[in-house]
Amino acid sequence: MLSWAIMFLVIALIAAVLGFGGVAGAATGIAKILFFVFLVLFLISLVSGAVRRPVS
Repeated sequence: MLSWAIMFLVIALIAAVLGFGGVAGAATGIAKILFFVFLVLFLISLVSGAVRRPVS
């Protein structure tokens, strides 16, 4: 998931350098959404791992 976000960020940077503002804006939006989805899934897995682990 994070690799997709980074890929869209790179696409946005390349499009911005080449002057494609619409494509850069869309790719940036997609990268932001994917990053926040990755962050939420990471936090959920972190919490569920802490809850499942037995305390010894």
